[in-house]
Amino acid sequence: MVTNPLKSLFGHSPFKPLQQHMRVVVDCAAQVPGLYQMLFANDDAGVQAAREKIFSLEQEADDIKNTVRAHLPKSLLMPVNRADLLDLLGVQDDIAGSAQDIAGFLTTRKMPVIEPLKEPIIALSQRCSDTCVKAGEIVGLLDELIETGFVGRESNSVGGLVEELSKIESETDIMAVEAVKRLFDNEDKMGPVDVMFWFELIKWTSNVADNAEHVGNRLRLMIAR
Repeated sequence: MVTNPLKSLFGHSPFKPLQQHMRVVVDCAAQVPGLYQMLFANDDAGVQAAREKIFSLEQEADDIKNTVRAHLPKSLLMPVNRADLLDLLGVQDDIAGSAQDIAGFLTTRKMPVIEPLKEPIIALSQRCSDTCVKAGEIVGLLDELIETGFVGRESNSVGGLVEELSKIESETDIMAVEAVKRLFDNEDKMGPVDVMFWFELIKWTSNVADNAEHVGNRLRLMIAR
């Protein structure tokens, strides 16, 4: 008897794998602050361990994503269409991809670390991780939203959570600007190529929060439809 791997893993609801995917993605992003902490401590083994954890979680997220894409029904008797679900899945996956970009780079090129960069970089990465946690809370309400037909208290809760997510993401924008300013204030302590790559790392770190906000916005759009 041929069974659907999606159902065997997550039951009959197509939202269960989306929620499981998001939980893995949130865990993946949560490793980034520790990665930076190991970097600034000049702990190469710790950086490598964090990298392996991030890559493992990103692969787990990829496996879930591929299962969903391969087995999601062409039509669903629900107030959500297949394209919207796959779009949300892709945006969630971008979070893990950003974390993997950071981890991959930091184990490919030895980056110089200076003390003035430590506090703003680690603080930024932690706040970006916070955005992912908030986005995970929103995705976790999917089942309840379906049960209520995207109206009522649960729908209002999502709206409030999306607003909170947007505020946190705005904080990360400010923190990223401060990190870049700190970088440029200390660029004479590094070579120009190192400055350029630190600038890119700050941008990739900010992308974690940007992608988390996109998750909230996609879900809000889904409710509006």
